[in-house]
Amino acid sequence: MLADFLQYDFLRHTFLTGILIGIIAPLLGTFIVVRRLSLIADALSHVTLAGIAFGMMMEKKFAVTFLTPFYSGMAFSVLGSILIEKLRGVYKAYQELAIPIIMSGGVGLSVIFISVADGFNTDLFNYLFGSVSAVSQNDFLLILVISIIIVGVVALFYKELFTLSFDEEHATVSGLHAKRIHLLFIVLTALVIAASIRIVGVLLVSALMTLPVAASMRLAKGFKQMMFLSVIFGELAVMIGLISGYYLSIPPGGTIVMVSIVILLLSIGIKKLRPNLSKVRESE
Repeated sequence: MLADFLQYDFLRHTFLTGILIGIIAPLLGTFIVVRRLSLIADALSHVTLAGIAFGMMMEKKFAVTFLTPFYSGMAFSVLGSILIEKLRGVYKAYQELAIPIIMSGGVGLSVIFISVADGFNTDLFNYLFGSVSAVSQNDFLLILVISIIIVGVVALFYKELFTLSFDEEHATVSGLHAKRIHLLFIVLTALVIAASIRIVGVLLVSALMTLPVAASMRLAKGFKQMMFLSVIFGELAVMIGLISGYYLSIPPGGTIVMVSIVILLLSIGIKKLRPNLSKVRESE
């Protein structure tokens, strides 16, 4: 079954990219969920869609070929992450306002750019819901570099990210450069979202960053174990989604999300069964 993915270049790039996305999306998603910032992924995904639509508009209307939708989406995502952080500083007492503001702007720009670019087409559909044949060699190499950077930053600043996630005020008082760390974190989140759109799709990428984490929270006994289980669940969902997407000729994004939901339901069921099993053993 995996032979087809290894035989053809475009499928091999997709498969390897899926492995990378299955690692970095739940990895950062763990910190996002713990910090109760899950909606940031949704906001940045809509901004990424605006960037993709902008790139398509530039290609169709102005014959600009060097700025592909993938790269323009990544640029918009990073810019959106910076704007969210700036707005959090403006609305210090209501920092959550930054997320819907940026999300609304992303949706508005998406509608305008898509309309100017003559509406929906197959390419845009692939960006929205993912594709098993959309990853080029250059895309894979870029995502590989992003993955190495993200894993390296998480390993290097793990203590800072951990402290910031559970107690931001204490982190600031203790001398931690909270604003710089948070800005770095949100930019990395933007890069993960932009990198994941080829496989999962813009509208579904936030699910890959949150659902595996939600499942692991039901089973893990510590933060590091939660990160590990999140990556395992993310990889499982991505692999099943890509394989089924190829053989069933459907966008992999939807299958990835549904597999993640099944894993979440199973984890909830296992969590509920544990007390009952303990009671049975005690009665014996």
